[in-house]
Amino acid sequence: MWNDILLALANLLTSALTGITGLGGGMILIGIMPFFVPSIAIIPVHGVTQLASNATRAWFGREHIVYERFWSFLFGSIIGMAVFGVLIRFVKLDLIPLFIGIYILLLQWSSWLNRVIRRYESFFLVGFLQTGLGVFVGTPGPLNIAVLNKYYTDNNVVVSTGALMMSVVHFAKLLVYISMGFAFFEYWQLMLMMIVMATLGSWLGTKLRYKIKMSWLKAVLPWLLTLLALQLIVNILRQYL
Repeated sequence: MWNDILLALANLLTSALTGITGLGGGMILIGIMPFFVPSIAIIPVHGVTQLASNATRAWFGREHIVYERFWSFLFGSIIGMAVFGVLIRFVKLDLIPLFIGIYILLLQWSSWLNRVIRRYESFFLVGFLQTGLGVFVGTPGPLNIAVLNKYYTDNNVVVSTGALMMSVVHFAKLLVYISMGFAFFEYWQLMLMMIVMATLGSWLGTKLRYKIKMSWLKAVLPWLLTLLALQLIVNILRQYL
């Protein structure tokens, strides 16, 4: 029970963080989840809570949402769900934390990967890639935020529209794991607490967005995520070596 409470509180903080900055919270959350829940439950439980976090963030900022490029993203996400939903069935789910750790390290420190990611300006491709990566590593990173920033200078538009897009990604991810027979009911208490905290965090982050500047986060976040990623990788290697 204490593990569930601590994870729910972490979700409150990471949801508020994302509500302020538009990025970072989901990746921190999935980086710490392997220390609290079994490997097979990480991505489904994370998907439920991140759907709540993003959907509420989009709702609280609904007056800032721009739908101009959303429909291409939605179509790409549907195709990504179909393709990667088949591929995930051939993966040993115990290795999910290893995938998460490696992906976080690459996203933080691989200039080549980041150049490739930022090269895509098609929202169809963004939706396809983010949903596909989400199925395997839970949180696909701020690709849509990076592309939205190229079109919109208003941070409220970027955060709110990005939250709507990520709601689609996490909903699609949940459909994949439902089709694989994941027993969501076994984790209903944890998910309920995390949904409540995610909603509260989204509301809090939306209010604080106008009052708190988080420019220092860009310097701290890569190192925090790196520590989490290395811990995940080391834990998995200990199990198999």
